[in-house]
Amino acid sequence: MELALVLLIIAAIFVVRAVKVVPQQNAWVVERLGKYHASLAPGLNFLVPFIDKVAYKHSLKEIPLDVPSQVCITRDNTQLQVDGILYFQVTDPMRASYGSSNYIIAVTQLAQTSLRSVIGKLELDKTFEERDMINAQVVSAIDEAALNWGVKVLRYEIKDLTPPAEILRAMQAQITAEREKRALIAASEGRRQEQINIATGEREAFIARSEGEKQAEINKAQGEAAAILAVAEATAGAIRQVAEAIRQPGGQDAVQLKVAEKAVDAYGKVAADATTTLIVPSNMTEVSSLIGSAMKMIGTTKTPG
Repeated sequence: MELALVLLIIAAIFVVRAVKVVPQQNAWVVERLGKYHASLAPGLNFLVPFIDKVAYKHSLKEIPLDVPSQVCITRDNTQLQVDGILYFQVTDPMRASYGSSNYIIAVTQLAQTSLRSVIGKLELDKTFEERDMINAQVVSAIDEAALNWGVKVLRYEIKDLTPPAEILRAMQAQITAEREKRALIAASEGRRQEQINIATGEREAFIARSEGEKQAEINKAQGEAAAILAVAEATAGAIRQVAEAIRQPGGQDAVQLKVAEKAVDAYGKVAADATTTLIVPSNMTEVSSLIGSAMKMIGTTKTPG
């Protein structure tokens, strides 16, 4: 009975040491008599008891690694507190087991030294603007060396860049001054645009008024021209009618009679005015002849009736 129990215990030990179940996204490194033998894939695996042993276990998942904060010196000799996070993945379990005594520490140290080297090539202002470039250069520097450690560096991200308090105050003062400058420029631009708008409005109003006055003058001139033309046309019509009447039989006599009447009326009005001194022409026969001709014309006109 005791022998059977011992044999059962030995069989259980053999099974435990011979049968290995590797979880998904894991790789186990097996050594045979102290030498690398194989890397076990996920699933059921069998070993030789007491000869093979699982020396290392690696996770093949993407691993985030917090890189400790450190002080970096920029190109313009400014201290900068920088911390970040590194994402890597084990791609070769054998190299990860024997390429470095501790690949996590190795990757962390290399990330810090690469970061200091990259920051040292940049000025302070550029470090805030070129985060993507810094991340890319750190990844490139680490990835090349990490191949010998069976590790693939996927990306590096800077979490925080913290300059000294004095630099922060100076930067804040610079930002405040820049904002005040932009505000003053914006206000002056607004006043300038306001003056331009006012001047443009006044100019357009003056042009509109002058155009209106010009059109009014044109309309007035056109009206006066039309009136003058109408008067001229009426006068010309009257003259044409008078001329036509003169060409008729007795027309010239009528004209002479009209002239004589006007002359007699004129002399009569002058003589009737007590304040007027009447100067009688020396040759009164001319006036008498004018009146006689007029009287003769009246008599001739009455005879045919």
